[in-house]
Amino acid sequence: MGAYSQEVAAMPNSERRIWYQKNVYQMAKDFLLMALWRWKDGREKETDMKIGLIGHGAIAEYVSAQLAARGITPAVFLLRTPRALQGPDADVPQVTAAHLLPDGLDLMVDCAGHSGLSTHGSAILSQGIDLVSVSLGALADRTLQNTLEEAARRGGARLHLASGAIGALDCLAAARVGGLDEVTYVGRKPPAGWQGSPAEEVLDLDRLVTVSEHFAGNAREAAVQYPKNANVAAAVALAGAGFEATRVRLVADPGLTENIHEIHAAGAFGRFSFRIEGRTLPDNPRSSALAAMSVIAAIERQREVITI
Repeated sequence: MGAYSQEVAAMPNSERRIWYQKNVYQMAKDFLLMALWRWKDGREKETDMKIGLIGHGAIAEYVSAQLAARGITPAVFLLRTPRALQGPDADVPQVTAAHLLPDGLDLMVDCAGHSGLSTHGSAILSQGIDLVSVSLGALADRTLQNTLEEAARRGGARLHLASGAIGALDCLAAARVGGLDEVTYVGRKPPAGWQGSPAEEVLDLDRLVTVSEHFAGNAREAAVQYPKNANVAAAVALAGAGFEATRVRLVADPGLTENIHEIHAAGAFGRFSFRIEGRTLPDNPRSSALAAMSVIAAIERQREVITI
């Protein structure tokens, strides 16, 4: 359309109107082609996004496979120690420290749990690299949260928290604006799901036959005492009333085969309850399928120009 501008601008008004009437369809076609080229260029830029992963456990393997389905190969794996990987990840470079990451990374994704975030998070953010993490429970440590915030400000980067194994966090965050009177998170798992946690000191998990509560307290206490099970409680706390004001109950239920997460909240907005029965990843019964999916959703929000 730029080629027409000078010629048309020099025309008398009457001739200009006639010209527009004759050329309106061509102008519309040119406009649509220009929009298509810009859209295609944007999609190509999205595909070229350079993403690295921290860890290579069950969630990282899921994320890598989902990225491959979207035409993206991880640019690097940040691992505690190098090791031989299988499949498409075999040829991906590996490093053992954040300062060894390649240049030009758009995003790092923490799939290594609390230790991955605490060990590498601040170094990544201070380099100006955005970071996605599902290890929300680690932020119960005030010192770590402050360190990550300072590193992000220093590097001009952002820490994006994936929602993990729970939903309704958008509703909870919106309700917080008007004021929350109470927020309670209830986590229910079969006894085997609490093995390796402080629940073993309270209950005989191998012989449990009745529904038994083994923890009641606030979200910070839950995150500190149950670090391997703390991400959901932390997500609810961060989205809503905060760690101290969020009440948590943890329950072992021998009648369950899946993990159940519940949120109950009340405030100026009204009242709501949310419940999800979550499944685990097929290859790892200790990893939430929805948590892994939420990482991909968080990555896609970084790639899209319209987000929800």
